[in-house]
Amino acid sequence: MSGHKQKIPVILDGDPGHDDAIAWVMAFAQDILDIRGVISVSGNASLEKTTRNMLRIMTLLNVRNVPLAKGSPRPLTSKPFDAPSVHGQSGLDGPALPEPLLDLKLSSLEGVELIADLLYKSNEPITLVPTGPLTDIAALLLSHPGLKSKISGISLMGGGMLMGNWTPAAEFNILADPEAAKIVFESGVPITMAGLDVTEKAYLTPPEFDRIRGIGGTVAEVVAGWLEFFYRFHREFGYPGAPVHDPVALVALINPQILTFNDLYVQVETCGEYCRGATIGDFFNKSGQPPNARVIMNINREAYVDMIADAVKYYARRGL
Repeated sequence: MSGHKQKIPVILDGDPGHDDAIAWVMAFAQDILDIRGVISVSGNASLEKTTRNMLRIMTLLNVRNVPLAKGSPRPLTSKPFDAPSVHGQSGLDGPALPEPLLDLKLSSLEGVELIADLLYKSNEPITLVPTGPLTDIAALLLSHPGLKSKISGISLMGGGMLMGNWTPAAEFNILADPEAAKIVFESGVPITMAGLDVTEKAYLTPPEFDRIRGIGGTVAEVVAGWLEFFYRFHREFGYPGAPVHDPVALVALINPQILTFNDLYVQVETCGEYCRGATIGDFFNKSGQPPNARVIMNINREAYVDMIADAVKYYARRGL
Protein backbone atom coordinates (compact mmCIF):
# COMPACT_ATOMS: atom_id res chain seq x y z
CA MET A 1 0.00 0.00 0.00
CA SER A 2 2.68 2.49 -1.00
CA GLY A 3 1.62 6.11 -0.84
CA HIS A 4 -1.19 5.33 1.60
CA LYS A 5 -1.15 6.20 5.26
CA GLN A 6 -0.98 3.20 7.52
CA LYS A 7 -4.38 2.33 9.00
CA ILE A 8 -4.97 3.14 12.66
CA PRO A 9 -6.38 0.15 14.57
CA VAL A 10 -9.11 1.25 16.98
CA ILE A 11 -11.71 -0.20 19.34
CA LEU A 12 -14.88 1.85 19.86
CA ASP A 13 -16.63 1.84 23.25
CA GLY A 14 -19.71 3.97 23.88
CA ASP A 15 -23.21 4.42 25.26
CA PRO A 16 -25.20 5.48 22.17
CA GLY A 17 -26.66 8.17 22.57
CA HIS A 18 -27.03 10.58 19.63
CA ASP A 19 -23.47 11.88 19.58
CA ASP A 20 -21.95 8.41 20.06
CA ALA A 21 -24.09 7.24 17.15
CA ILE A 22 -22.81 10.07 14.93
CA ALA A 23 -19.25 9.30 16.07
CA TRP A 24 -19.69 5.70 14.91
CA VAL A 25 -21.20 6.90 11.61
CA MET A 26 -18.02 8.94 11.16
CA ALA A 27 -15.72 6.10 12.25
CA PHE A 28 -16.99 3.52 9.76
CA ALA A 29 -16.68 6.03 6.89
CA GLN A 30 -12.91 6.45 7.39
CA ASP A 31 -10.47 4.49 5.24
CA ILE A 32 -7.69 5.30 7.70
CA LEU A 33 -9.38 3.51 10.62
CA ASP A 34 -9.19 -0.25 11.10
CA ILE A 35 -12.09 -0.85 13.50
CA ARG A 36 -11.38 -4.04 15.45
CA GLY A 37 -14.43 -4.07 17.74
CA VAL A 38 -17.39 -2.10 19.09
CA ILE A 39 -18.54 -2.31 22.72
CA SER A 40 -21.61 -0.88 24.44
CA VAL A 41 -21.51 0.45 27.99
CA SER A 42 -24.18 1.77 30.34
CA GLY A 43 -24.34 5.55 30.56
CA ASN A 44 -26.78 7.64 28.54
CA ALA A 45 -29.18 4.70 29.00
CA SER A 46 -29.12 1.24 30.58
CA LEU A 47 -26.81 -1.40 29.12
CA GLU A 48 -29.80 -3.22 27.57
CA LYS A 49 -30.78 -0.04 25.72
CA THR A 50 -27.28 1.02 24.66
CA THR A 51 -26.59 -2.52 23.40
CA ARG A 52 -29.81 -2.54 21.37
CA ASN A 53 -28.90 0.90 20.02
CA MET A 54 -25.42 -0.36 19.05
CA LEU A 55 -26.98 -3.23 17.09
CA ARG A 56 -29.44 -0.88 15.37
CA ILE A 57 -26.64 1.53 14.40
CA MET A 58 -24.53 -1.32 12.99
CA THR A 59 -27.58 -2.50 11.02
CA LEU A 60 -28.17 1.02 9.66
CA LEU A 61 -24.52 1.25 8.54
CA ASN A 62 -24.48 -2.32 7.19
CA VAL A 63 -21.49 -3.17 9.40
CA ARG A 64 -20.68 -6.89 9.37
CA ASN A 65 -17.65 -8.88 10.48
CA VAL A 66 -16.70 -6.52 13.31
CA PRO A 67 -16.95 -8.12 16.78
CA LEU A 68 -19.64 -6.52 18.95
CA ALA A 69 -19.93 -6.97 22.71
CA LYS A 70 -21.96 -5.89 25.68
CA GLY A 71 -19.81 -4.00 28.18
CA SER A 72 -20.21 -2.99 31.82
CA PRO A 73 -23.79 -2.77 33.12
CA ARG A 74 -22.98 -0.26 35.87
CA PRO A 75 -20.16 1.97 37.17
CA LEU A 76 -17.23 0.37 39.04
CA THR A 77 -18.41 1.39 42.52
CA SER A 78 -21.10 4.07 42.32
CA LYS A 79 -24.81 3.94 41.55
CA PRO A 80 -25.76 4.16 37.88
CA PHE A 81 -27.68 7.12 36.49
CA ASP A 82 -28.66 7.93 32.92
CA ALA A 83 -29.77 10.82 30.73
CA PRO A 84 -33.30 10.31 29.35
CA SER A 85 -33.90 14.07 29.42
CA VAL A 86 -31.20 14.45 26.73
CA HIS A 87 -31.43 11.24 24.69
CA GLY A 88 -35.03 10.12 25.26
CA GLN A 89 -36.36 6.94 26.86
CA SER A 90 -34.69 4.59 24.35
CA GLY A 91 -31.35 6.37 24.73
CA LEU A 92 -31.57 7.17 21.01
CA ASP A 93 -34.99 8.71 20.39
CA GLY A 94 -35.90 10.49 17.18
CA PRO A 95 -35.88 8.90 13.72
CA ALA A 96 -36.99 5.29 13.28
CA LEU A 97 -34.07 2.88 13.12
CA PRO A 98 -33.95 -0.58 11.54
CA GLU A 99 -34.42 -3.57 13.80
CA PRO A 100 -31.12 -5.37 14.42
CA LEU A 101 -30.27 -7.91 11.74
CA LEU A 102 -30.80 -11.45 12.93
CA ASP A 103 -27.27 -12.45 11.92
CA LEU A 104 -25.75 -9.55 13.87
CA LYS A 105 -24.73 -11.44 16.98
CA LEU A 106 -22.97 -10.28 20.10
CA SER A 107 -19.65 -11.84 20.97
CA SER A 108 -19.78 -14.60 23.58
CA LEU A 109 -17.16 -12.55 25.43
CA GLU A 110 -18.32 -9.64 27.55
CA GLY A 111 -16.94 -6.25 26.57
CA VAL A 112 -13.82 -6.03 28.73
CA GLU A 113 -12.79 -9.58 27.78
CA LEU A 114 -13.34 -8.84 24.08
CA ILE A 115 -11.10 -5.75 24.30
CA ALA A 116 -8.47 -7.84 26.12
CA ASP A 117 -8.71 -10.59 23.49
CA LEU A 118 -8.39 -8.10 20.60
CA LEU A 119 -5.38 -6.42 22.24
CA TYR A 120 -3.73 -9.75 23.01
CA LYS A 121 -4.11 -11.05 19.45
CA SER A 122 -3.09 -7.82 17.72
CA ASN A 123 0.35 -7.52 16.14
CA GLU A 124 0.37 -3.77 16.75
CA PRO A 125 -0.90 -1.54 19.57
CA ILE A 126 -4.55 -0.41 19.32
CA THR A 127 -6.09 2.96 20.15
CA LEU A 128 -9.17 2.83 22.39
CA VAL A 129 -11.90 5.39 21.62
CA PRO A 130 -14.35 5.55 24.56
CA THR A 131 -17.20 8.04 24.13
CA GLY A 132 -19.20 7.05 27.22
CA PRO A 133 -18.32 6.46 30.87
CA LEU A 134 -14.82 4.95 31.21
CA THR A 135 -15.97 1.86 33.13
CA ASP A 136 -14.87 -0.71 30.54
CA ILE A 137 -11.47 0.92 30.03
CA ALA A 138 -10.76 1.08 33.78
CA ALA A 139 -11.93 -2.50 34.26
CA LEU A 140 -9.57 -3.58 31.46
CA LEU A 141 -6.61 -1.77 33.06
CA LEU A 142 -7.41 -3.33 36.45
CA SER A 143 -7.98 -6.88 35.21
CA HIS A 144 -5.31 -7.07 32.46
CA PRO A 145 -2.43 -4.79 33.54
CA GLY A 146 -0.07 -6.75 31.30
CA LEU A 147 -1.90 -5.55 28.19
CA LYS A 148 -1.21 -1.86 28.83
CA SER A 149 1.68 -1.89 26.36
CA LYS A 150 -0.72 -3.04 23.64
CA ILE A 151 -2.77 0.18 23.99
CA SER A 152 -1.20 2.89 21.82
CA GLY A 153 -3.45 5.55 23.33
CA ILE A 154 -6.90 6.42 24.61
CA SER A 155 -8.81 9.11 22.70
CA LEU A 156 -11.83 9.87 24.86
CA MET A 157 -14.76 12.22 25.04
CA GLY A 158 -15.28 13.37 28.58
CA GLY A 159 -14.65 16.04 31.16
CA GLY A 160 -13.96 19.72 30.77
CA MET A 161 -11.31 22.06 32.08
CA LEU A 162 -13.54 25.08 32.58
CA MET A 163 -17.04 23.73 33.17
CA GLY A 164 -19.40 20.80 33.50
CA ASN A 165 -22.68 20.02 31.78
CA TRP A 166 -24.35 17.75 34.36
CA THR A 167 -23.26 19.71 37.41
CA PRO A 168 -21.44 23.07 37.40
CA ALA A 169 -18.13 21.22 37.68
CA ALA A 170 -18.67 17.82 36.03
CA GLU A 171 -19.35 16.48 32.54
CA PHE A 172 -21.73 13.51 32.24
CA ASN A 173 -19.32 10.75 31.06
CA ILE A 174 -16.85 11.42 33.89
CA LEU A 175 -19.54 12.02 36.53
CA ALA A 176 -21.22 8.72 35.60
CA ASP A 177 -18.09 6.85 36.81
CA PRO A 178 -15.43 9.13 38.33
CA GLU A 179 -13.59 6.21 39.92
CA ALA A 180 -13.10 4.66 36.47
CA ALA A 181 -11.96 7.99 35.00
CA LYS A 182 -9.41 8.42 37.81
CA ILE A 183 -7.93 4.98 37.03
CA VAL A 184 -7.71 5.82 33.32
CA PHE A 185 -6.10 9.23 33.81
CA GLU A 186 -3.57 7.77 36.29
CA SER A 187 -2.78 4.75 34.08
CA GLY A 188 0.21 6.21 32.23
CA VAL A 189 -1.40 5.33 28.89
CA PRO A 190 -1.24 8.34 26.50
CA ILE A 191 -4.60 10.16 26.68
CA THR A 192 -6.22 12.57 24.27
CA MET A 193 -9.18 14.30 25.90
CA ALA A 194 -12.06 15.81 23.95
CA GLY A 195 -13.83 17.63 26.75
CA LEU A 196 -16.53 20.28 26.85
CA ASP A 197 -13.92 23.02 26.22
CA VAL A 198 -13.89 21.91 22.59
CA THR A 199 -17.06 19.87 22.15
CA GLU A 200 -19.36 22.74 23.12
CA LYS A 201 -17.84 24.54 20.10
CA ALA A 202 -18.40 21.47 17.87
CA TYR A 203 -22.04 22.18 17.12
CA LEU A 204 -24.20 21.95 14.02
CA THR A 205 -26.93 24.52 13.30
CA PRO A 206 -30.40 23.86 11.85
CA PRO A 207 -29.34 24.92 8.30
CA GLU A 208 -26.52 22.37 8.61
CA PHE A 209 -29.05 19.68 9.60
CA ASP A 210 -30.76 20.47 6.28
CA ARG A 211 -27.42 20.21 4.49
CA ILE A 212 -26.91 16.71 5.94
CA ARG A 213 -30.46 15.65 4.99
CA GLY A 214 -29.94 17.02 1.47
CA ILE A 215 -27.13 14.50 0.86
CA GLY A 216 -29.88 11.91 0.45
CA GLY A 217 -30.25 8.32 1.61
CA THR A 218 -31.32 6.63 4.82
CA VAL A 219 -28.17 7.44 6.81
CA ALA A 220 -28.46 11.13 5.88
CA GLU A 221 -32.12 11.18 6.96
CA VAL A 222 -31.34 9.45 10.27
CA VAL A 223 -28.31 11.64 11.13
CA ALA A 224 -30.34 14.80 10.38
CA GLY A 225 -33.13 13.43 12.60
CA TRP A 226 -30.68 12.68 15.40
CA LEU A 227 -29.33 16.25 15.20
CA GLU A 228 -32.84 17.69 15.29
CA PHE A 229 -33.79 15.58 18.31
CA PHE A 230 -30.56 16.46 20.11
CA TYR A 231 -31.03 20.16 19.38
CA ARG A 232 -34.48 20.21 20.94
CA PHE A 233 -32.94 19.70 24.40
CA HIS A 234 -30.08 22.18 23.83
CA ARG A 235 -32.18 24.94 22.25
CA GLU A 236 -33.89 25.54 25.62
CA PHE A 237 -30.49 26.44 27.07
CA GLY A 238 -29.73 28.98 24.34
CA TYR A 239 -27.40 26.86 22.20
CA PRO A 240 -27.01 27.98 18.56
CA GLY A 241 -27.04 24.35 17.45
CA ALA A 242 -26.62 20.76 18.58
CA PRO A 243 -23.20 20.16 20.20
CA VAL A 244 -21.97 16.89 18.69
CA HIS A 245 -19.47 15.97 21.37
CA ASP A 246 -18.29 12.43 20.75
CA PRO A 247 -16.95 12.52 17.16
CA VAL A 248 -14.28 15.01 18.29
CA ALA A 249 -12.45 12.07 19.95
CA LEU A 250 -12.17 10.55 16.44
CA VAL A 251 -11.21 13.82 14.76
CA ALA A 252 -8.12 13.78 17.01
CA LEU A 253 -7.04 10.61 15.18
CA ILE A 254 -8.15 11.32 11.61
CA ASN A 255 -7.86 15.10 11.18
CA PRO A 256 -5.94 16.58 14.15
CA GLN A 257 -4.90 19.64 12.13
CA ILE A 258 -8.37 21.19 12.67
CA LEU A 259 -7.87 21.01 16.47
CA THR A 260 -5.73 22.85 18.99
CA PHE A 261 -4.24 20.95 21.94
CA ASN A 262 -2.89 21.81 25.37
CA ASP A 263 -0.70 19.26 27.15
CA LEU A 264 -1.82 19.20 30.78
CA TYR A 265 -1.66 17.16 33.94
CA VAL A 266 -5.30 16.26 34.60
CA GLN A 267 -6.71 14.86 37.84
CA VAL A 268 -10.23 13.53 38.44
CA GLU A 269 -12.13 14.52 41.58
CA THR A 270 -13.93 11.51 43.08
CA CYS A 271 -14.98 12.83 46.50
CA GLY A 272 -15.91 16.50 46.46
CA GLU A 273 -19.31 17.64 47.68
CA TYR A 274 -19.67 20.06 44.74
CA CYS A 275 -16.98 18.85 42.37
CA ARG A 276 -17.30 15.06 42.17
CA GLY A 277 -16.53 14.05 38.60
CA ALA A 278 -14.63 17.26 37.79
CA THR A 279 -11.50 17.04 35.64
CA ILE A 280 -8.92 19.45 37.03
CA GLY A 281 -6.27 20.65 34.58
CA ASP A 282 -2.98 21.93 35.97
CA PHE A 283 -2.65 24.97 33.68
CA PHE A 284 0.06 26.61 35.80
CA ASN A 285 2.09 23.49 36.68
CA LYS A 286 1.38 23.77 40.41
CA SER A 287 1.60 20.00 40.89
CA GLY A 288 5.04 19.64 39.37
CA GLN A 289 3.68 16.60 37.52
CA PRO A 290 4.35 16.03 33.81
CA PRO A 291 1.28 16.23 31.52
CA ASN A 292 -0.79 13.03 31.30
CA ALA A 293 -3.25 14.25 28.64
CA ARG A 294 -3.40 16.12 25.36
CA VAL A 295 -6.46 18.23 26.06
CA ILE A 296 -8.27 19.52 22.97
CA MET A 297 -9.24 23.16 23.49
CA ASN A 298 -10.50 24.37 20.11
CA ILE A 299 -11.79 23.21 16.71
CA ASN A 300 -12.35 24.62 13.23
CA ARG A 301 -16.13 24.23 13.36
CA GLU A 302 -16.74 24.58 9.62
CA ALA A 303 -14.18 21.86 8.87
CA TYR A 304 -15.86 19.65 11.47
CA VAL A 305 -19.26 20.08 9.84
CA ASP A 306 -17.64 19.18 6.50
CA MET A 307 -16.24 15.97 8.06
CA ILE A 308 -19.68 14.90 9.27
CA ALA A 309 -21.17 15.69 5.85
CA ASP A 310 -18.38 13.76 4.10
CA ALA A 311 -19.01 10.76 6.34
CA VAL A 312 -22.70 10.79 5.43
CA LYS A 313 -21.80 11.07 1.70
CA TYR A 314 -19.75 7.89 2.08
CA TYR A 315 -22.92 5.95 2.92
CA ALA A 316 -25.01 7.71 0.26
CA ARG A 317 -22.50 6.53 -2.36
CA ARG A 318 -23.09 2.99 -1.12
CA GLY A 319 -26.84 3.32 -1.38
CA LEU A 320 -27.35 3.50 2.39
